[in-house]
This record gives sequence, structure tokens and C-alpha cells, in this order.
Amino acid sequence: MNANQLLNLLSEHQGRNRGIAARDLAVKAGLSPRQVRKRISALRDEGIAICGKPATGYFVPVTPDELEESCEFLEHRALHSLRLLSRMKKVALPELLGQLRLNKA
Repeated sequence: MNANQLLNLLSEHQGRNRGIAARDLAVKAGLSPRQVRKRISALRDEGIAICGKPATGYFVPVTPDELEESCEFLEHRALHSLRLLSRMKKVALPELLGQLRLNKA
């Protein structure tokens, strides 16, 4: 199943209250949960809004609030990972962020 077919499955899950757990979506799609996450990540890379967190499962947002809530969740998770990275490298987070910007240039 490709990413577009997965998106078609997700179209049945519009709104936070109709979210579907990764493992359940994987069963419906005939994929492993890891493959589902990778395909959802690819869709997000294309700019397609697919929301989700452990409490809600994956869903297509129907309100701006649902999208914002999901974006805040992803931002919090990303910042948590960056904090861990800064501690492991023994580099202050602002310095690490500056290094990441320089590496992209």
C-alpha cells in the first residue's frame, strides 16, 4: 500500500474523535505499524496535515484547533528530543540549535 492509498484510508478518520490507533490502521492497510508511521511521515513531508498522538490515534483534522493541537504535540516532542541531544553532547540547547542552523547552510 502506498502513501496515497493510506491517505484514502485515513479519510475515513476525520476529526480527533474518529482517530485510529497506528496498530489498527496497520491492520487495515496490511502494513506494520512502523511502515504506517513511515508513510504518514512521508505524507507530512509533502505538507499533508495528518494529526495524531497516542491518546487520539491518527486522523485528518477538521478544525484549525485540531491542527494546532497536533502541531503543538509534534513541537513539544521535537524540543524534548533536542534537549536530550544537547545533554548527550554536553552542549547548551541554544548553542546546539545554532550549530544545526550552520550545518544546513
